[in-house]
This record gives sequence, structure tokens and C-alpha cells, in this order.
Amino acid sequence: MTTGEPPVAERQRIDKWLFFTRMVKSRSLAQTLVEAGHVAVNGRKVHQPSHAVRTGDRIELTLERRDIVLVVRGAGKRRGPFEEARLLYEDLTPPPEATPRLSAFEQAQRQPGSGRPTKRERRALDNLLSDFDGTGE
Repeated sequence: MTTGEPPVAERQRIDKWLFFTRMVKSRSLAQTLVEAGHVAVNGRKVHQPSHAVRTGDRIELTLERRDIVLVVRGAGKRRGPFEEARLLYEDLTPPPEATPRLSAFEQAQRQPGSGRPTKRERRALDNLLSDFDGTGE
């Protein structure tokens, strides 16, 4: 029996959806992420884990090491394997920048085959490493 009304879009809490899509390891971590303001739905920051998302919504996540942009493709029923979770979203995240930033430790590495460090280079390296370990010696 049809009523002529369009079907209601499936809605789901943002914290459950993030957990089901395997973007976070637990639902409590998803709630913390939302409450901290690291999640935006359709360009507006969300601060309530109970905020409902539906198919077509654009989700922007700010995680520890990267920013992720997703489009909701469906609501999840459970936290299943990655192949199942991947069907719930479309990933629009831009590729990482071409030249990654190097840490101070990576910049201090010597090139293979460049020989042993000179006495001056060794002293400079010792001074650099003493700044990192906090001993100051």
C-alpha cells in the first residue's frame, strides 16, 4: 500500500555513524571528538553526539594527524568489517601534500656513505641530542 509520500531518509546519531564507519575505535571516543568540536556536518560544527546525520550529508573530521572529508552514503546497522563500513561513506579527502614535513630528528640524519662525522659534527650532534633528552649536559 503506497501513500505517495517520499521515503524518509535514514537518520543516525553522528557518534554511532563514526563508530560504525570505523573512523574511531569506540563510541565514547566518537562522543569526545564531537563534543570537542572536531566534527562539522555540512560546514557547521557539531557539539552534540546525538546530532542526526542522513544520506548526502558532508562530514569533516579533524583527527590527530589528518583531516578527513566524507559524504554519508547510508546508516550503519553494526560495526562490521572494513569492507562493510566502507559502503557507508564516500571519501573526498584530498591527497596529502607532496612534500611532507620532516621532524628535527629526521633532518639530523646523515646520508648513507657520507663517512664518519668529524669532531665538530659530533659535538654539534651531541648538543642537539642533549636538547631533546632534557639533561642539558
